[in-house]
Amino acid sequence: MNWESIYLTVFVIGLVLTLLSLFAGHIHLPIHLPHAFNVHLHGGGAGHIGPLNTTTIVVFLTWFGATGYLVTHYHSLAAGLAFTAAIIAGFIGAALMYVSVIRTFMMNEHPLRDDDFEMTGVLGHISVPVREDGGTGELIYTQQGTRRSCGARSEDGARIERGTEVVVLRYDKGIAWVRPWDDLQKEA
Repeated sequence: MNWESIYLTVFVIGLVLTLLSLFAGHIHLPIHLPHAFNVHLHGGGAGHIGPLNTTTIVVFLTWFGATGYLVTHYHSLAAGLAFTAAIIAGFIGAALMYVSVIRTFMMNEHPLRDDDFEMTGVLGHISVPVREDGGTGELIYTQQGTRRSCGARSEDGARIERGTEVVVLRYDKGIAWVRPWDDLQKEA
């Protein structure tokens, strides 16, 4: 087996893995490369993709194999020069992929914190009236830039009409215990 065959084999392996991941993701086949290949450098918490991951490894293999094959096949250069060109091209391809993934997918990512989803103190409005004496209505509120809803009950057992602006005083088992905003302002 000569260098040209080795480069061609590496290129084909990289290309097959790229196509496999593309089609497995597109048609939702349960085929995944092991997560053991995802090495995270620079620490990073949730939402961090390290520069050495499955995608960059596969891109490196594909570019390395393609460049090595083309240089050895079409030019009568020394094997060391072809290997150097293949290594450089592999790193360039992997770096381009890493930067594009970071720019596309990770620029607005941040770790989720429990505080971001704390319901106490959330301001919203009633969309389905809350009946008196323990009746359940519906609360519409915005959290983390998303419109959400949950069941609502009056903290003091009073009726709360549709459209009333309310504040969540406690949250338990999917039910928000609320008081009208106007009532809280009058008390303060």
